[in-house]
Amino acid sequence: MKWTERDIPEQRGRVAVVTGANTGLGFETARALAEHGATVVLAVRDVEKGRQAAARMSGDVTVQELDLTSLESIRVAAADLHGTHQKIDLLINNAGVMHSPKQTTRDGFELQFGTNHLGPFAFTGLVLDLLLPVPGSRVVTVSSFAHRMRAAIHFDDLQSERSYNRVAAYAQSKLANLLFTYELQRRLGSLSTTISVAAHPGMATTDLTRHTFAAMRVFAPLTSQNPEMGALATLRAATDPTVRGGQYYGPDGVGGLRGHPKVVKSSPGSHDRTVQQRLWTVSENLTGVKFPV
Repeated sequence: MKWTERDIPEQRGRVAVVTGANTGLGFETARALAEHGATVVLAVRDVEKGRQAAARMSGDVTVQELDLTSLESIRVAAADLHGTHQKIDLLINNAGVMHSPKQTTRDGFELQFGTNHLGPFAFTGLVLDLLLPVPGSRVVTVSSFAHRMRAAIHFDDLQSERSYNRVAAYAQSKLANLLFTYELQRRLGSLSTTISVAAHPGMATTDLTRHTFAAMRVFAPLTSQNPEMGALATLRAATDPTVRGGQYYGPDGVGGLRGHPKVVKSSPGSHDRTVQQRLWTVSENLTGVKFPV
């Protein structure tokens, strides 16, 4: 049976924080959760765009400023959430950048690695205490099938200071998302009420692809799907009662480019426990964020 938005269970009473929720996959994820009764927080860099997005949704939707390129902004956002919410049921790490020209975050990290991995890592660590006591709570991190492409964690040059390739840098950040997901699940363990899950949207037509190569954009209509379909993998990972910690959801079509969500496999490298643990330690040192697990 094909899983669709109609299969989302009632979400009333649940609090969901969705990063990058003013457009694309994040918008569709937040919209669907709100329509099914969740209290949804749009965690976005541009507050005005966030308010415009919230106005297009039905239900209980608020906006929280969050700039994942700034550790200061991440700490402020986490503190704000502690002040406004007693719990979080769903944290969806959706925001990211793709194939961007070489740039750095405010803290000097390579933009894709900083925004796609270090920012979500720090934010998760700072709000995880709001999820841990909550039965059925989940951390869902959005990765990509690109984690297989030229992908490795270059511990000797994490910030691409010696050489920069935007495709390889993106792949590294998406591989890091999966390494983080699996190591977080291991740390949460079988006794925790919180689970860590990953998802990928396949090839979805969103603003994220604005820096991709022209040839990819030309063929995108033949291989891609709209954001509403692309968000289904995240929504299933976040809401399906049968989901287990450490699973990875993506489209069921050829090559995982489009289709309805199912459990999919990630690369063998993403399951390397030594690399998972090393990346975790490095990430804690770079961000200064220690997890309560």
